[in-house]
Amino acid sequence: MMPVAVGMMQQNSPQQPMPMQNIPPGVQMPVQGAPPQQQMPQMPHQLDNIGKIKASLGPLKESLQNTFKAAAAVLQKNSSVDNLKRDNCDPPKFEKHLEDFYSICDQIELHLVTAASCIQQQNSAQKYLPGNVASMQFNPTDNQMNVMSYSNYLNTVRSHVATAKELHDTFISASQNISSSD
Repeated sequence: MMPVAVGMMQQNSPQQPMPMQNIPPGVQMPVQGAPPQQQMPQMPHQLDNIGKIKASLGPLKESLQNTFKAAAAVLQKNSSVDNLKRDNCDPPKFEKHLEDFYSICDQIELHLVTAASCIQQQNSAQKYLPGNVASMQFNPTDNQMNVMSYSNYLNTVRSHVATAKELHDTFISASQNISSSD
């Protein structure tokens, strides 16, 4: 299975004018209408994992229908062979349709796991770093109770990095002690 990257979207190619050919007089060329207006501009990074899951449900349903149709055709062919009837048509490949169905299921599973991981990271961030960080100059008289100044945010991040480094060093020394005792 190949995960679909966030930036991989179909791009509309610009319409190129048709080259003028020798057209006999009196023959009218069809006039091309204006290209259809897009209702929503597509941004490659706007689709989140839940949006990708919702977009995959249509192809999943279609793939399941194709799988059932292929299975029915294979069963019908096997039934006709069992009844000693000859059927010259080959049924569609059931394995191919089943593989397509499982591929879409795997993509949906990947997006669900990624979405759950994002939610877990967000919950951890809210737990260990409550509040928002002010993007501009922090003014404590504003009505922003949960806003942290950028300098406080930097100090918090530095302490988190120092703690993570201490944990890393502790794990390294513990693993070296374990490997040296064996």
